Amino acid sequence: MTATTAKNATLAALTLGALGIVYGDIGTSPLYAFREALTQNGSDIGASDIIGVLSLALWALIIVVTLKYVLFLTRADNHGEGGVLSLMALAHRATDGRWPIVLILGAIGAALFFGDAIITPALSVLSAVEGLKTVPGVGPLMTLPVILGLALAILVALFAIQSRGTARVAGLFGPVCALWFVTLAALGLYHIAGAPQILLAFNPFYAAQYLAGHGTTGLFVLGAVFLTVTGAEALIADMGHFGRKPIQLGWLGFVWPSLSLNYLGQGALALKTLATAEASGQPFVNADWFFIMAPDALRAPLVILATLATIIASQAVITGAFSLAQQGIALGLFPRMTIRQTSADQRGQIYMPVINWLLLAGVLLLVFGFQSSSRMAAAYGIAVTGTMVVTTMLAFIVAWRGWKWEPVWTSLLFLPFVAIDLIFFGANILRVIEGGWVPLLIGVAIIALIATWRRGRAVAQRRSGEQGIVMADLAPSLAKRPPQTVEGTAIYLTQDNDHAPSALLHNLKHNKVLHARNILLTVTTASDPHVPPTERLEQLPLTGGFVAARLTYGYMDRIDVPSDLGAAGLLAGTGGASFFVGRNAIRAATRPGMPLIPLLIFRFLHRNAADPTAFFGIPANRVVELGSQIEL
Repeated sequence: MTATTAKNATLAALTLGALGIVYGDIGTSPLYAFREALTQNGSDIGASDIIGVLSLALWALIIVVTLKYVLFLTRADNHGEGGVLSLMALAHRATDGRWPIVLILGAIGAALFFGDAIITPALSVLSAVEGLKTVPGVGPLMTLPVILGLALAILVALFAIQSRGTARVAGLFGPVCALWFVTLAALGLYHIAGAPQILLAFNPFYAAQYLAGHGTTGLFVLGAVFLTVTGAEALIADMGHFGRKPIQLGWLGFVWPSLSLNYLGQGALALKTLATAEASGQPFVNADWFFIMAPDALRAPLVILATLATIIASQAVITGAFSLAQQGIALGLFPRMTIRQTSADQRGQIYMPVINWLLLAGVLLLVFGFQSSSRMAAAYGIAVTGTMVVTTMLAFIVAWRGWKWEPVWTSLLFLPFVAIDLIFFGANILRVIEGGWVPLLIGVAIIALIATWRRGRAVAQRRSGEQGIVMADLAPSLAKRPPQTVEGTAIYLTQDNDHAPSALLHNLKHNKVLHARNILLTVTTASDPHVPPTERLEQLPLTGGFVAARLTYGYMDRIDVPSDLGAAGLLAGTGGASFFVGRNAIRAATRPGMPLIPLLIFRFLHRNAADPTAFFGIPANRVVELGSQIEL
């Protein structure tokens, strides 16, 4: 096999994999997007309305997904990694960490993504199961309790298997989604042939004419049309797994044409149904256009395939939530949580129990609360449009400050994208009462937790420094009057190696011994996704045999402190090595540094954070924990 052939085979494999992971979410939008957009138009629907709504959908795919995400934002990567937190890390580095707005935007984007991660499985699976109502002979049996029961069974099973990992079945995602997109295109072509006038929707004049002639109704329709581009954020969020070229090739050569053909097919079927209704003097009734595109004999297989596609789309969002939470922990936005590697071969295959069960709880509440995909659709748009606004703003900061683009030209380039995002966001805000409050509530709650955690950590670190002893004073004092020394190496984990760790002070006070070698170790996270192992460790010798060390990991790196210290030779020598960890208990001070409610929340988060030794990869039999109290 030649190098070119091997390269092409690799590109094809990556593109096929991207079809399942990257495009699963946006690929299931035809199940409900066009139907919901027509619903917002009202009962009086004419041919010009159908073509106008469809034109809006097609141009949303062209402008938002193709131009903004595929052709531009895929280039705003952080050493190959993408997504809202990667953009935040890039913007943070570009502004030297001096702009609080960067952190605020990143927190908002992360919070809204979690709202998306809750809504996507509920909406997509429920919409697929509702397709059973269109199957001849089965439809009358599909009462609301039956539909909800089937959807809940699928969702619970999906979240229950997350702990076992998806590496074994992930290889099927690409082929199943490839079949799904081929089916979308075939159904679309079949109906376009019967009403070729639907191709007029490619003319943007009809989209503009529709908006100009429908006032407030047009804005509600625009909010629903945005459902066609939900999932676009995955194009940049999953760049680290597949690379830019496979993602661009998959969209331009396969996904975009398939989606466009299917939406055109749904519009054509709506036009034919409208003509039949007018000829018979009957009113036009909006319908579940996607499923009735298929002949009766193929309806059941289509529902099965749609269900598989929605399960894959849900899996992609769940995996994305795990990855985002992992990045958020590394960047200091969230408290430590248990992270389990579910695949020995794929670094991105992780499982986070807390995130998994919180997502399931949110999904079940949505399904029970809304009970239909149509009622739930209003909640979807705000989460996605809000994330897109944040992404565009962060990308602007990166281009201006990081890439050193001319401010005027950068503003002119980004202004259309920002304007479109804000228009879509404004259109979705109109549907807050219908269900749009759900992602807003989730977002506000997560932002409050992020703010509380960061504020609490900052206050705790400041109070710890005020109560501690400066190492520049302690080390010379110990050198002059050394306590009893024992063999071995002591590694003291600390957030600030300028001050003596509480574990060191407790060891001296109660055990009255000092190890032959003492390392004050700080573990930090860089704004890059990966830091090479050879560049992670920095050392600074101190008086009295102490060493101040710093291990720096990328926010996508797996943390393994013993391996990196061992590779640097810091664990060599007789006596072995022990890791000393301070377990700080938070209590209220006489003059609290935080309001009472945030303080109580921070205490809860701090007390329930994952064991730091497990998070850092330190074996439990080499850990010594010494407790202390910090007053906040």
